[in-house]
Amino acid sequence: MGADHGPDQHDHHHGPTFRIGIGGPVGSGKTALTAALCRALGEQLELAVVTNDIYTTEDADFLRKAGVLDSARVEAVQTGCCPHTAIRDDITANLDAVERLEERFGHLDLIIIESGGDNLTAVFSRGLVDRQIFVVDVAGGDKVPRKGGPGVTTADLLVINKTDLAPYVGADMDVMTSDAHRMRGELPVITQSLVETPNAPDVAKWVLDQL
Repeated sequence: MGADHGPDQHDHHHGPTFRIGIGGPVGSGKTALTAALCRALGEQLELAVVTNDIYTTEDADFLRKAGVLDSARVEAVQTGCCPHTAIRDDITANLDAVERLEERFGHLDLIIIESGGDNLTAVFSRGLVDRQIFVVDVAGGDKVPRKGGPGVTTADLLVINKTDLAPYVGADMDVMTSDAHRMRGELPVITQSLVETPNAPDVAKWVLDQL
């Protein structure tokens, strides 16, 4: 997966690398979604990942151990502060990680930048990413979408994750999805369970549509 293909194997080897940010609260499933997208897209795209953690490289280590990409295609940023600082306020460390990946592999079709776990206000600088996905999970309660916040209301895609847990945590999926659509207007919402669909097909299709 993520093999180094010859220049004749892609139609889109020119132009800047497309960057998608994945943000959301702690435990919402950002790293699992990142891994699922690597599995789904790694064979057809030149793909790499930048992870953000406050003090560790735990998310990067998880992706490397999972074998979803060649380990050299995963760069870790240790933010040392609230994750939104490194994805929104001072994006230098993330841009440096992107540059290292581009120097290492030449042209990349897509770099996924995963934020550390943060709150509902955490959004990416548009100087860092072209599109942003915000992930919330059913276990956080069906009230989360109606609480709003820039992550829920302005992200290019909202993913409601872990729908298989709804019966166990008393979450009403109809309420959760209708509130999400009401808060977001025309912006898309995807509900998913990575237990049931491990390769996140709906999100993967959305990513390909953006490219």
